[in-house]
Amino acid sequence: MRFYIIDDDEAVRSMLAQIIEDEGLGEVAGEAEDGSLIDGDNLNMLSIEILLIDLLMPNRDGLETIRQIQSRFKGKIIMISQVESKELIAEAYSLGSEYYIIKPINRIEVLTILQKVMEKIQMEKSIQDIHKSLHAVLKLDPSPRQPQPINEKNIRNSGQFLLTELGIAGENGSKDLLDILEYLDQNQQTDILNNGFPTLKEIFIDLAKKRLGTSAPVAELKKEIKATEQRVRRAIYQSLNHLASLGLADFSNWKFENYASKFFDFASVRTKMAELKNGSAASASLARINTKKFIQVLYFEAHRVHSEQ
Repeated sequence: MRFYIIDDDEAVRSMLAQIIEDEGLGEVAGEAEDGSLIDGDNLNMLSIEILLIDLLMPNRDGLETIRQIQSRFKGKIIMISQVESKELIAEAYSLGSEYYIIKPINRIEVLTILQKVMEKIQMEKSIQDIHKSLHAVLKLDPSPRQPQPINEKNIRNSGQFLLTELGIAGENGSKDLLDILEYLDQNQQTDILNNGFPTLKEIFIDLAKKRLGTSAPVAELKKEIKATEQRVRRAIYQSLNHLASLGLADFSNWKFENYASKFFDFASVRTKMAELKNGSAASASLARINTKKFIQVLYFEAHRVHSEQ
């Protein structure tokens, strides 16, 4: 991996570079003491994959720098700051920052976050490579064989295993999630490989039609769709709550490390961890979930689990 560090504190830059080099994470391809000294094109020319940038700097701060480079820079961004303002942190995430490292620098926290971002980059590259290979095969073979869905029982078993790992096997929405996995595997695999995932609306509509029949009244279909959406969202939110609880108790917990950043945006995980720590009411939670991302990851992870069995 190729890193670039922007911070007006030379000691911080040195510490971050030392962690990256000592742990063999990659190469620090450049440093700067202010955001005004770099731009997106320059970072891309250096093939920077991860940018670590300070929030507060004298000339151009981290937030303004991200605004300037976000349309061109292709890598991941990690924000660094001793400021813990919820508003500033939220804005950093909304601008595309992947994670937020709090100063003073903690070696274990930095290492954990960098490894998670690197894993995400590798996963995205792997998915892109798979898609490219499949498209190449499809173009070369005028009558390619359709990719075969895995056995219905196996996709549900793999999904059930993952839902247990995520702490929601007993939730009402777990059956809906398993039905969605089965639906995607049986009816959408070719489309997923060629055109990407169907929209959530398409998934819930088709699932409702499968359950009630295509001739069911529109009102009944809408009622079923809404109920399914609510059950699924509640289950996903409970999974976020479960993983955040594990992370709060032990940041190095295997399940927390392996699943939290895959199934959820880390901003949401951090928010939920803070709420649990402060004893905030669940009804007032600011943590957000991405239902489509959760379903996509669940689908690919179920296939991965099946292939390893």
